Parts: sequence; structure tokens; C-alpha cells
Amino acid sequence: MASGDAQKVWFPELIAMVRQAGAPAMSMEALLRLRDRLDTILQTLRQTRQILPAMMWCPHCQARHRAAPPSVSVRATILALGRFTRATASEVQALEKQWNSYRRQHQMDRNGQPEDAAASPRQRTRVTRQAPQG
Repeated sequence: MASGDAQKVWFPELIAMVRQAGAPAMSMEALLRLRDRLDTILQTLRQTRQILPAMMWCPHCQARHRAAPPSVSVRATILALGRFTRATASEVQALEKQWNSYRRQHQMDRNGQPEDAAASPRQRTRVTRQAPQG
């Protein structure tokens, strides 16, 4: 594994796909399809190249663990359009606003998947230590 690949998301294959298929005037459905393709290719590249997620330090259990594998979110796809295509900053900003509105209207998560209505919102768990009983 090359140095830095554990954190890498934008491999040359993904950048080429964004440049080929990305356009600031694309519909939300096309944007979601592009995100799905980018994420599938990212996972395939990481698996075939045997790239493991980066190591992280957990302050709660005081141990090192593998981080969650990276994924491509819809917002990352939008920002990639601004970074790797000729989309202007105002076009990217307008697409972000359009995505936020669409996401709220259709109750989607950051990856464009329907949010689970039964699941509670993510909250950070707080670890507290009990004082010794004396």
C-alpha cells in the first residue's frame, strides 16, 4: 500500500469519472447516481488494492482501532465537481443549496439514502467514571 492511501478518497479513476460525467447543471437523480458509482468504485479500488482504513486512537477505550472506511457523500461529489471540473464557485454553491433542499424534502441522509424514520438521531455517547464508593 502506498503511503497515504489509507486516507485517500479521490483516486485518479474517480477524478476521471467526475470530469467525464459531472456537470453543474445535472439533476439530483443524476447526481445521486454519480455518487453511487463513485462510492462503488472507491470501495472496489480499496478492496482490490487491499487498502485498509487508517488507524485511530480511541480516547474512550484507550486503544488503537481501524477507522470507518471512507465513503463518497453527495456533498463530497458536489465539491468534487467544483474541484475537478470547470464548475464555478457560484454553480457549486447553488447545487449545494439545491441538494440541501432536496435532501430535507425527501428525508435523505448524507449519502442520498432514505433516512430511517424509526432510528433516533446520532448522538455522541458520553463516558463518565463513577467515583469509588467508600
